[in-house]
Amino acid sequence: MKGIEISGPPTAFPRDLGIYQQMGEQNIRKMLKDFYTHLLSSEIKEMFSNDLEESANRSADFFIFLLGGPPVYHQKHGHPRMKQRHIPFKIDQKAQLEWFKCFEKVLENEEKYHFPKEHKNAFLKFIYEFSKWMINS
Repeated sequence: MKGIEISGPPTAFPRDLGIYQQMGEQNIRKMLKDFYTHLLSSEIKEMFSNDLEESANRSADFFIFLLGGPPVYHQKHGHPRMKQRHIPFKIDQKAQLEWFKCFEKVLENEEKYHFPKEHKNAFLKFIYEFSKWMINS
């Protein structure tokens, strides 16, 4: 497709930063629940299930591993295949930026989740690059 950058996923976020140990599973789950609350009131809410709890928990399973915890997502759901799982949704740059903006909003209050401030910018950069990789339209 013309105009779509074809590339692989962004370089993996370094899992050895101790973020999971500082946050713990419950804070990661709380962060993703708040993230989905923002998504469900965003301009791209139609892309997401109204089942906030299930969606947030499934994403939290992925982020637990991403942030240095056990491979919960892999154990429950298999390989993430993120690009493939998002094919049914029209993700353009506007949707990508709205999704990212919701993540920025959640991490404005990183203390609430015990997210280590020193890793916030690198994490947001990774999330931004990851969301750009998901653009399919």
